[in-house]
Amino acid sequence: MNERLYNLMDWAEIEAVTYAETDNPHSLLGAQVTDEGILIQTFVPTAAAISVVCGKKTYPMELEDEAGFFAALIPGKRIPSYTLQVTFDSGDTACWQNPYDFEPQITEKELKRFRAGICYDIYEKLGAHPMTVKGVPGVYFAVWAPHAMRVSLVGDFDLWDGRRLPMRRLSDSGIFELFVPGLPVGTLYKYEIKAKNGLVFLKVDPYANETEEQPGTASVVTELSGFEWKDQDWMAGRKKHDLKKEAMAVYEMHLASWKKKENGEIYNFRELAPLVASYVKKMNYTHVELMPVMEHFSEEFWGYQVTGYYAPARQYGTPEDFMYFMDYLHREGIGVILDWVPAHFPKYDFGLGGFDGTCLYEHPDPRRGIHPEWGTYVFDYGKPEVSNFLIANALFWAEKYHADGLRMNAVASMLYLDYGRQGGEWAANMYGGNENLEAVEFFKHLNSIFKKKEPGAVLIAEESAAWPGVTTPVEEDGLGFDFKWNTGWTDDLLGYMSLDPIFRGYHHGELTFSMIYAYSEDYMLTFSHDDIVNGKESMIRKMPGRTAQQEANLRVAYAYMVAHPGKKLLFMGQEFAQEEDWKAEKELEWDLLEKEEHLEMQRFVSELNDFYRKHPALYRMDYDPEGFEWINSISANENMLVFTRNTEKKEDTLLVVANFSPVTYEKHTVGVLWPGKYKEIFNSDRKEYGGSGAGNPRVKQSRKEECDGRKDSITITVPPMSVLFFAYTGTAPRAATNREAKMDNKKKQEEL
Repeated sequence: MNERLYNLMDWAEIEAVTYAETDNPHSLLGAQVTDEGILIQTFVPTAAAISVVCGKKTYPMELEDEAGFFAALIPGKRIPSYTLQVTFDSGDTACWQNPYDFEPQITEKELKRFRAGICYDIYEKLGAHPMTVKGVPGVYFAVWAPHAMRVSLVGDFDLWDGRRLPMRRLSDSGIFELFVPGLPVGTLYKYEIKAKNGLVFLKVDPYANETEEQPGTASVVTELSGFEWKDQDWMAGRKKHDLKKEAMAVYEMHLASWKKKENGEIYNFRELAPLVASYVKKMNYTHVELMPVMEHFSEEFWGYQVTGYYAPARQYGTPEDFMYFMDYLHREGIGVILDWVPAHFPKYDFGLGGFDGTCLYEHPDPRRGIHPEWGTYVFDYGKPEVSNFLIANALFWAEKYHADGLRMNAVASMLYLDYGRQGGEWAANMYGGNENLEAVEFFKHLNSIFKKKEPGAVLIAEESAAWPGVTTPVEEDGLGFDFKWNTGWTDDLLGYMSLDPIFRGYHHGELTFSMIYAYSEDYMLTFSHDDIVNGKESMIRKMPGRTAQQEANLRVAYAYMVAHPGKKLLFMGQEFAQEEDWKAEKELEWDLLEKEEHLEMQRFVSELNDFYRKHPALYRMDYDPEGFEWINSISANENMLVFTRNTEKKEDTLLVVANFSPVTYEKHTVGVLWPGKYKEIFNSDRKEYGGSGAGNPRVKQSRKEECDGRKDSITITVPPMSVLFFAYTGTAPRAATNREAKMDNKKKQEEL
């Protein structure tokens, strides 16, 4: 052994490297300037020989430890550009640049921001990022694992051997990093973590932008900056629009079960793009909402148990494929909202749970960290780095994939510490209450920064426990969401509609109750996947009566949703009255469209959406009490409601008459706001939709006859089980008396 070399070497550090216990490998394995020359050390198990190649000169390295530790002392006072030429025991050879000669690519300022939970572009730093450092192309890896004893990068490139590429801990940030020269895009990798208790395990990258196809679970090095976006007009327009004052008809989709290929395989993102865009435009929806398309390992939970928060689901294609999907829909004028799951995450061994051997992402107290109903982990929202992970993730989907909004699942489970728990199974907050104060602060932080950085994109809450101020601005001490699903309205209406009409009069309050609280939040009205799954029956099967009666009832339910204040959402398949309840493993029953009644329902929904989008009264003032006025809310015996939808313009006013009974009311008088003409412009009971065809083909002139507390009224025909919309067309000219007519005629004669 070379004595000069021996004396320069730190044998304690060498032992830490060979036993895979180091968290500062660069201090040993990086080239070092010494008084004797340049010391170069490397650890390559299974290497038979290694040489340092500097330009045209080659310096053989000495084997200092039989485990595979080599060293060489080469002349010079400055570290040269060099490569390591390796010959393995097998006889194979390889050549690479030393990964331990490169500086961290994360600044101290960025580390401080991350520790404070405000590094909103942390996804640009953590994860795997192809880049060029000091003129050398490679991939930069960084992962947060503060309690790990050691973290190593593993993959095919190092035989999945955690001894070969240990990573460097950056001060007290808990971040481990390493730049590996020469790795290409498409490389599979994981992190091997050695916990303080000595256990060694593999984890996928929490910030990975792509994953391998299942059943594999490895992360994949990918490049997100290569796609050429063409939706600039859409993105520019989005910033200027206020969706609260615009039409919003959302088609909720589960991509894997919407349509399948003839062989039963699912379509990928690129194949789906034109299919979805064409259908959604035909049906006159403004947006689609996608059930989770983030990477998830099992379709059993419909995507709501996410394993890759920063990666689109590989079953649908690559990140670039998803960008193509988003870009295509935007260019077709369709917005895209993504379901997003910050409420919980699954317990897979390769995932976020126990990431560094401790409860890192999940709350350490099982009374807060484990969800009793779903058997999943709950995020520790009070930990700045965890909050940063989630907030940055929301921004990531809007920034990198141009998402127009996120719909948050199970918000109530985040807000209440006792959600799904019995007495003694939950821990109170510092004030003794059941509110999760850390989750409240998380939502306020998220909504505040999201609005600043992504103007025009929206955040939607599914919150079912009547938490106050969900859509109240953060500045007014609310949570700051843009919209909230009105699950109470859905439950009340479906409960009412399921009754035989003869009993509905006793439940009339279920129809009118929603308007008591309609302006307490900015609501979205929904018939979602939650309403038709797990044996709850499809929308058509919830309706009473035989087929024709069920169809009429369903048309009324849909038309009433459009008439009621709030944005609209309908789950796929319900637009053509799918008969079975939804099952994620099965394609929708598209063959039903061969039957006239299902085709009629599809036509009805398409034209109803078109009607909705063309009439500002149905959306402009959804969240202003002046946008709605009761005419008659007390006709329980007739199962009827009459009201108006309004804007600031009188001529936009729509009179709505909703009949939830199978009775035709002829010569039925209803009060109106103003004297003038009223024209029926939409009728859910048209023959083209499968209805009776009864209605009001002629314009109705109001009369000075008091009704419903109004001085003026019109007399109309109200078809059975129908919703009618009348447009106010202005005041009719007053008819001349006989004397006035004679005088006018005499004046004309004199002029002649």
